[in-house]
Amino acid sequence: MSIISISLNDQILSEIDAYRKALGFSGRSEIIRAGIRSFISEEKQKAEMSGDINSILLVLHDDDFDNVASDLSKDYEDMIRTRMHSKIDGKKCMELFVLRGNAKLITEMTAKYTTNRYMDTVKIVAF
Repeated sequence: MSIISISLNDQILSEIDAYRKALGFSGRSEIIRAGIRSFISEEKQKAEMSGDINSILLVLHDDDFDNVASDLSKDYEDMIRTRMHSKIDGKKCMELFVLRGNAKLITEMTAKYTTNRYMDTVKIVAF
């Protein structure tokens, strides 16, 4: 087993501690390992998608970055069947996309949102 070092801000540490206690994890390392396993599992599932698929892409972001969220979707307009933008809480916004198209393009679109530092949460469900 290898040991790695990461830096986390106080807010993330507080959230980790709260979930650790609520979910019964023995320590911070256990909950971080569980998060990494979940991330890897989701990425494997995305990598296995192929052909034309239907999917739902959910993105949460601060409303200051509406223009960024909108710009990220411009190259994928042909796949977007429905797009809903909603202010959900204070300054938080939700983008919900119903997509139909090539799995590789949907994965590419999802990656653009996932790797953008202004997006808070990105989830994809494919079916």
